[in-house]
Amino acid sequence: MNRYIEWGRRNFPDLLIAGLLVGTIIELAVTPVDYNKAVIPFAIVSGPLLFLRHRFPLGAPTATFAALAAFASVSNQAGNDLSFPFFCAIGAMATFGASKERRIAYAGIPIAFAAVTYVMLQFHQGPSEIPWVIGFFLAAWFVGFFLSSRSRQTEELRERAARLELEREVKARTAVAEERARIARELHDIVGHSVSVMTVQASAVRRLLREDQQRERDALQIVEEQGRAALGEMRRLVGVLRRPEEAPALVPQPSLEYVGKLVEQTREAGLPTELRLEGEPAELPKGVDLTAYRFVQEGLTNALKHANAKHAEVVVRYDNGSVELVVRDDGTGDGAGGGSGHGLVGIRERVAVYGGELAAGPRPEGGFELRARLPVTAE
Repeated sequence: MNRYIEWGRRNFPDLLIAGLLVGTIIELAVTPVDYNKAVIPFAIVSGPLLFLRHRFPLGAPTATFAALAAFASVSNQAGNDLSFPFFCAIGAMATFGASKERRIAYAGIPIAFAAVTYVMLQFHQGPSEIPWVIGFFLAAWFVGFFLSSRSRQTEELRERAARLELEREVKARTAVAEERARIARELHDIVGHSVSVMTVQASAVRRLLREDQQRERDALQIVEEQGRAALGEMRRLVGVLRRPEEAPALVPQPSLEYVGKLVEQTREAGLPTELRLEGEPAELPKGVDLTAYRFVQEGLTNALKHANAKHAEVVVRYDNGSVELVVRDDGTGDGAGGGSGHGLVGIRERVAVYGGELAAGPRPEGGFELRARLPVTAE
């Protein structure tokens, strides 16, 4: 049902034009007015000419007025008593007003009144008829003008909404790509450090072997060479993801070991924040540890910049082979911190890398909560 209503709303002008045609035919067939039958072709085409208004926005309504002028030229005085030619003229006037090009809309006024004046002269109408004729035609023009303005505004709003949605999708995809690249760079630093340690250890052990342990020495030589080769390949592959201004990290990657300092920095920035550590702390894989830290960092950044919060809380809970992280606040979400708005997109990517679970949303009692569960043992 809604589909038909929408179709009718979209094609309402064409339905009116079709109604003008049908009404004209019926009136010509059943009217008791003794009109000159030579007017029939001019009367019948005057309405349907408006179907061409999209292709000929100036020509179509002008042609309608020309047909009506021809109608008046060949008609006898009785033709003045027919109603639908007048309705077609009103429709043509509204079509002028509804034109998307304002110069055509304004140009239609003198064209219409020139034709109407000619018709009135042909039918010998007196000066007393002029005010109501002018009123009818100006009202029709303003109705078309008003409806066209509203339609144009609606179309512009739709186009703007579609453009904003496209921009949002593009920004979201860009944010995902940038975050994945950042994750890859950080993982490169983590894995690169581990592989470097393994390679150095293999080299050290190889030098401590006795002379008769040649097989072991050869095996460690292979481990050392493969480790160095892997490091080289990794640097080349991940190097394309690193921005020109960036350099490989020379300091330890952040981890949950520094979460207390992160909370303290948030307090110093003006947001009272509480930290709760629950369960027996477990040693986390470096990537998981980094992801956990980034999660808390993003949650506190959102609370500080965007939530307009008065209090925040961070919970780190070790339980059942996983670590659960919660960042919640009591904010209203109307802060003015700016930013891209895609921080959660990056966090979701990080959590997904390690097979974790993420939940984010408003709290029933007010505020916002960000929750994640990460496996302690890397899969």
